[in-house]
Amino acid sequence: MFTEISRRRRVAALLALAAALTVAAPVAEARPGGGGSFGSRGSRTYTAPSATPTAPGGGMTMQRSQTAPSPGMGSPGMQAPAAPGRRFGGGFFAGLLGAGLLGALLGGGFFGGLGGLASMIGLLFQVGLVVLVVMLALRFFRRRNEPAGAGAPYARSSLDGQPGARGPMGGAPGGPAPGGMFGGGQRPPQTRPVQIGPADYQAFERLLGDIQDAYSREDRVTLGNLSTPEMMGYFDEELRGNAARGVVNKISDVKLLQGDLAEAWGEDRTDYATVAMRYALKDVMVERASGRVVSTDSSEATELWTFLRQPGRGWVLSAIQQTR
Repeated sequence: MFTEISRRRRVAALLALAAALTVAAPVAEARPGGGGSFGSRGSRTYTAPSATPTAPGGGMTMQRSQTAPSPGMGSPGMQAPAAPGRRFGGGFFAGLLGAGLLGALLGGGFFGGLGGLASMIGLLFQVGLVVLVVMLALRFFRRRNEPAGAGAPYARSSLDGQPGARGPMGGAPGGPAPGGMFGGGQRPPQTRPVQIGPADYQAFERLLGDIQDAYSREDRVTLGNLSTPEMMGYFDEELRGNAARGVVNKISDVKLLQGDLAEAWGEDRTDYATVAMRYALKDVMVERASGRVVSTDSSEATELWTFLRQPGRGWVLSAIQQTR
């Protein structure tokens, strides 16, 4: 009888841990990009964006990109640490706490009443196996789903500034990419200054909201119109991953709080602009079949978004990078 009770307690603790990890996984991947750094920035793809008042530490290096690095560089940024804002650690330890509380409700606390040292070691071994399997699974899906200059801050009230040689937000408009990714005798592309004016900033802010809205509605057509084919491919991977987990990521109340231009430059016939943006949003994960809310979070995010523009066309999103 005692052995059967101990076995049930072990099973209950393991189930609680697995459930906590399952809930934590979708939260870690919430919002477009899931807190990763991916996309392309032309010749500056593997150069971290400049620091700005909105992003004082600058940007993280690219974790995933279709832009090939120069010979000898390997895969810069592919082994970059997890981006700030991923909440898997908190969810995981909350899961451990939840398992302990469940054990306490069943009697004897987390380790109590497990039948002595042998049962305790057996439980730890089983928990270790579960954690290892879940970690490997999360790492596998995360790799599949990873799509992986200072200036005056602007908010909604300062979008009417006048353009200047350094842009109305003070970001450096051009010049050679620091560090360069073109080695081994390759010549870097010629860069040129790009003037960024109030209409451009309004377009960046509008794209921030429209992309979040299209992602929330899983509107792939609109996402494709607002981003490069590369970025659309990463978003599609994330949406298919959500579908496989049986959840939908609903995003609302997106509001730009502060932003500033990090870099703006041109290469050949393409203009680039990297903008640091701090924005608020309501991020909800909903169970697809039942509509049950799995997790909800009203928070802020700070990211660097790179937009590109070609002659006769508007700005589209070409990269998202996390801040340091």
